[in-house]
Amino acid sequence: MQQNERTEISEFGEFGLIEHLTKNNEITQAGTLLSVGDDAAVIDQFGKQMVVSTDLLIEGIHFDLMYTPLKHLGYKAVAVNLSDIYAMFATPTHITMSIGISNKFSVEALEEFYEGVYAACQKYNVDLIGGDTSSCQKGFIISVTAIGEVAPDKYVTRSGAKVNDLICVSGNLGAAYLGLQLLEREKKIFLENPGIQPDLEDQSYLIRRILKPEPRAEIVEWLQENNITPTSMIDISDGLSSELLHICKSSNVGCVLYEGKIPFHPDTEKMALEFLLDRTSCALSGGEDYELLFTIKQEDYEIMKTNAHISVIGYITEKEKGTYMLSKGGNNHKLIAQGWNAFS
Repeated sequence: MQQNERTEISEFGEFGLIEHLTKNNEITQAGTLLSVGDDAAVIDQFGKQMVVSTDLLIEGIHFDLMYTPLKHLGYKAVAVNLSDIYAMFATPTHITMSIGISNKFSVEALEEFYEGVYAACQKYNVDLIGGDTSSCQKGFIISVTAIGEVAPDKYVTRSGAKVNDLICVSGNLGAAYLGLQLLEREKKIFLENPGIQPDLEDQSYLIRRILKPEPRAEIVEWLQENNITPTSMIDISDGLSSELLHICKSSNVGCVLYEGKIPFHPDTEKMALEFLLDRTSCALSGGEDYELLFTIKQEDYEIMKTNAHISVIGYITEKEKGTYMLSKGGNNHKLIAQGWNAFS
């Protein structure tokens, strides 16, 4: 099809559209016995335990198509769900993809979206095994279910943190939030002056962190290879403070977080200054970093410190001591969950 050609979805119908969008679907998992095309998929887990997670993405709430390319959106829809599976210390194997679409979308637009879906599936060795399509009155609704496998009783929950465990985080924080602020600023300028081109030069890192996040598969693999099993783990979708408080509540413990230990990328620090934002607040409340936050036993520290992509940022305390951040100035600040609220 030519790039500017538009095919109406009505020309295919629901089942024709599914068949068209999944005609090049490739199966890579040995456990996939039956994939797209029947009433249900069939998976053989070969004696391992299954983990399942579902996420919903809604246009206007979770993404803005003014600055989100459809291919990136397809990739992100898969990636953020796989992040939940990795946060259980499991390996993702399969996804289902369901979409609700209004008549503003053409078949070509959906093909672009599915290019991103398949790119993420290929990168993380995941099979697309089913889903559904439906019309909706406006916008774009995406629902993804991710399925993974883990050795019997080796999964990690939010509820296993113990007093004196070390708090660790992968990568760096706050970048996605500042990438979003940058895109929103340029959107506002464009709406006011459509002739002005977006000024995104030298900001590829921040933009990529919000539009094309990557689940931290390699961190989980490294931990497994080094025989380190976190006592608790969660992925950072809603901001560091919210996620750490989830762990503390589920584990019935308190914590001390060191502000000076929170990792930042240089581009994050630079953009925070430009927006007159506190970088720590961006990390605590920004969200969408999709890094892994986890706790480990102290005896694992000697191995942990050899990984440059993991930072130790605090420790677990008794519940009675509360949940606090020790500032660089030496002051204690109570941690507050100010991250993403789906119903605010």
